[in-house]
Amino acid sequence: MFHFGKKPADDDQLYAPITGEVVKLETVSDPVFAQKMMGEGFGVNPDVSVGTIVSPVAGEVTLVQGHAVGLKRADGLEVLIHLGIDTVSLKGAPFEMLTKVGKVVKGGDPLVNVDWAQIKAAGLDDVVLVLITNTNDALANLDVNYGANQSGAVIGKATAK
Repeated sequence: MFHFGKKPADDDQLYAPITGEVVKLETVSDPVFAQKMMGEGFGVNPDVSVGTIVSPVAGEVTLVQGHAVGLKRADGLEVLIHLGIDTVSLKGAPFEMLTKVGKVVKGGDPLVNVDWAQIKAAGLDDVVLVLITNTNDALANLDVNYGANQSGAVIGKATAK
């Protein structure tokens, strides 16, 4: 359901959610994500001097829950941004949501401010995960450029079936 007559742009590009090192999903510390049980995607080891997470896709916000934001693209791909590993235990404390469910965003639009110091103080992994949760049903191809990237930069594309 789209609000205010706006709908997401038809944009298959992927954008870096934060400045940092884009890494293969298989390399992240949590086996649920590394084994792609939540879907195909990638991780970013963040530059913790940057506190704002931006949208990795153009889409409509479908979930806002402390450590995670969900988006749905115009082509039906469902994208989950998961901030850190086991950060649900922090009950939302390090996260300031800058968006709400129903908002239509472009790739690179700010979504969340993060206090990385709180995540590090809790001894948790700060990797930012971008997952396509309906991979099996909807994803045809994922092409990601790994390595150092700037927040909001185009880092690849995801093509729907």
